[in-house]
Amino acid sequence: MPNDSIDLLNALRQGSPEALEAAFETLFHLHRRAVYGWILRIVRNPATAEELTVETFWRIYQARARFEPSRGFEGWARRIATHAALDWLRSMRREQELPEDFSVELAAPAIGDAAISAEIRRKTALAFTRLTPKLRIAATLVVVEEQPHKDVAEALGISVAAVKLRVFRALRLLRKDLQQQGITP
Repeated sequence: MPNDSIDLLNALRQGSPEALEAAFETLFHLHRRAVYGWILRIVRNPATAEELTVETFWRIYQARARFEPSRGFEGWARRIATHAALDWLRSMRREQELPEDFSVELAAPAIGDAAISAEIRRKTALAFTRLTPKLRIAATLVVVEEQPHKDVAEALGISVAAVKLRVFRALRLLRKDLQQQGITP
C-alpha cells in the first residue's frame, strides 16, 4: 500500500476535522463502486444498493475510531456493507418478490420448453426468498455470484467453515422447498 494510502487511512481514524473530511471524501470516491457492487450482489436491486451504499459510508464514518489502518479499508468496508444489506433483508417481508432478472440468473440455461423453464426460475427465486437472510446472503454470494468462501467469510465476520455450513443449509432448504413445489432438483 503506498504511503499516501496509509496517510489517508490514518487521517480517517484520527485526523483533524479538515483532514478527516478530505480523507473520507477520497475514500468514498475510491471505494464507492466496489461497495455498491458488493451490496448489489446481495440485495439484487440497484436503487436499494445505492441507498445502502450511502448507509454503509455513513456507518463507516460513525465507526472510524474503531478502524485499524493496518488491516486495510476494503475488507472493513465490505463487512460494514454486508451488515447494512443484512439489516435491510431482515426488515423486508420474507415473501417479497425479487427482481425479475434475479430468477434468470439462478436457473441453468433454458433447455426445452421456455414456459417450463420460466416456471422453474420463478419457483427457484421464490424458494430463495423464503431463506433466512443469513442463509440467503451466503448462498447468493457463493453459489450465484461465485465469490470465494474466504471473501464471504470476511464480509460476514464468520469463519470459512461457517460460510460452507450456511451454504449447505441453504441448498438443503432450497431443495426441500422445490420438491414441495413439485420440482425435482
